[in-house]
Amino acid sequence: MFNSLKADIRIILERDPAARNTWEVLTCYPGLHALAVHRRAHWCWSHGLPWLGRFTSHLGRWLTGIEIHPGARIAPGVFIDHGMGVVIGETAEVGEGCTIYQGVTLGGTRLTKGAKRHPTLGRNVVVGANAQVLGGFVVGDDARIGSNAVVTKPVPQGATVVGNPGRIVGDVPPAPAVAVLDAALRTAQGMAERQAQAAPRPASTQAAEPAFLAYGVTAGDDPLNVALRDLIDSADNQEHQIALLWQAIGKLSQGQARQDCVPGDAAREEHFQADHLKDLIGR
Repeated sequence: MFNSLKADIRIILERDPAARNTWEVLTCYPGLHALAVHRRAHWCWSHGLPWLGRFTSHLGRWLTGIEIHPGARIAPGVFIDHGMGVVIGETAEVGEGCTIYQGVTLGGTRLTKGAKRHPTLGRNVVVGANAQVLGGFVVGDDARIGSNAVVTKPVPQGATVVGNPGRIVGDVPPAPAVAVLDAALRTAQGMAERQAQAAPRPASTQAAEPAFLAYGVTAGDDPLNVALRDLIDSADNQEHQIALLWQAIGKLSQGQARQDCVPGDAAREEHFQADHLKDLIGR
């Protein structure tokens, strides 16, 4: 019990720049209080005292605003930051080093008793504010879930998920077995090639590491917005080309015997409001 408390305090001091010392964390952090109460409630639940476990968790909810079912399994070294409105369901599992922000729900989508209804978070997962992770699936180690995301499917290890419904953004790191194989292949290459690869690249060509802020702001753009902007640009270009074609046909038909080569409803002018549509989806 005390080892779990020490691990919880340690991770808060590591990850919250506002935490000044152990005494402040011990007395002023509701996430820590909620976990301390939960560990006692979980002991009661797993030792044949379900009502006492539920009542203990109810007291913890009343004191902290954080609702954790006594059946949930939470590893040592978990940080619930701010915490108000966090809900963690009965069959949820939270791995070591996870960070969970306010308003997060680790919930279920089924009503089957005894089934795995709630998600399992691997190690070092970050779940942003007001995110909803719903279902009995696994969120891989080191994954990041952005604020307000709604996740209903498994998340690969190291992936970043944003939006509703949740979408993976950026590159997904390779699985451990693939990573080991890649490392072996790289080792087998010649010394000259390795030295060439190790040479520093100009700053302009170096790829920036993908960043993740806990409240759901990503270094890249939302892929849905990128796709919509590309479609808008394509439609705008198509209308421009069509207008040019009708104008050219109109000029070529001048002086000809037939003057009706260009229909009356031909789009000789451009009316596509690309800028307005881009403003609607956000630039």
